[in-house]
Amino acid sequence: MDALGHVNNGRYVDYLQDARVDFLFRTAKELGADDLETGLLVARHEVVYRAPLYFRPEPVRIELWISEIKAASFTVDYEILDAEPERRTYLEARTRLVPFDFAANRLRRISPVEREALSKLVGA
Repeated sequence: MDALGHVNNGRYVDYLQDARVDFLFRTAKELGADDLETGLLVARHEVVYRAPLYFRPEPVRIELWISEIKAASFTVDYEILDAEPERRTYLEARTRLVPFDFAANRLRRISPVEREALSKLVGA
């Protein structure tokens, strides 16, 4: 919380990262694309703040899905919102991720196995 009693803008990016890492760790392994668990770098974040989120005991939802797959990057879209029935949106965001080969210390293309796995998550 910041001095105004709401979630600080920087913390939202932490929330998005936590949700994305959990999502990709679980789904990458389930879909047989293990390199997506650890071999990614963030290339870009875009965040649109829709409403302040004040401290409260009720949790919020973070919904995320793959929105775009290119040869050497893919994009995750997010919404942070209230649970049903209100579904007030506090934030919309996008993160572009690029595959990285840490052993060779260079960017790499998305493999066919990764593309197939990510394709199953488009709009999920």
